[in-house]
Amino acid sequence: MQVNPIDCKMSVALDMIVGKWKPIIIQHLIHRETLRFNEIKNLIPDISHRILTLQLRELEEQDIIQRVIYPQVPPKVEYSLTAHGKKLEALMDSLHYWGLSHLKHMEEKEKNDIIGNQA
Repeated sequence: MQVNPIDCKMSVALDMIVGKWKPIIIQHLIHRETLRFNEIKNLIPDISHRILTLQLRELEEQDIIQRVIYPQVPPKVEYSLTAHGKKLEALMDSLHYWGLSHLKHMEEKEKNDIIGNQA
């Protein structure tokens, strides 16, 4: 299917997942299905408590993840992908494999540039 660049909604998708932490949060939820806040925090040690909270809220507002609060003491909160969020799995996998391919491509390019400069 050919998309007219003027009508392209790629920016909508990118706005949803772009950022340093959102793709990582989504990937963890794809592979682990349900996680508590501290489990996510432990899986992403470099993220601050505040930023993780903000990223989770944004993903929840966009119906990518759902937050379930269990009425107990202490409160238990779990995060998981919504049915809509699970549709991102193929896209996230494609981006991952493209990223791996790109790294390999750039390594090869660097090697070729070094060899070309030595000749």
